Amino acid sequence: QVQLVESGGGLVQAGNSLRLSCAASGRTFSSFAMGWFRQAPGKGREFVATISRSGRNTDYTDSVKGRFTISRDNAKNTVYLQMNSLKPEDTAVYYCACARYYSLSYYSNDYTDWGQGTQVTVSP
Repeated sequence: QVQLVESGGGLVQAGNSLRLSCAASGRTFSSFAMGWFRQAPGKGREFVATISRSGRNTDYTDSVKGRFTISRDNAKNTVYLQMNSLKPEDTAVYYCACARYYSLSYYSNDYTDWGQGTQVTVSP
């Protein structure tokens, strides 16, 4: 089992940037893919981004491609989500998660451990 703690959320105006961090402890962080999901009010949890265990491979949902960047520092047991050109529709609680596998993972069932979430609010 791995414990995950997100930070970096907040309130920003549209067009600005935020960087989310997710610190991990527990099972070997560098052995597993990681991901970011989000959940807007009244909606289900949505896949945002995933990164392989090495960090060499990444993928994103279409709505954030070109604006968001996922990265990881295995020496620091931390995964990041750099969010640029934020839009009001990006408003959600953002969760990081640790996958069952070492490769890119896209579905909630692919993940075994979740953080508590951090709120991101983008004003017009």
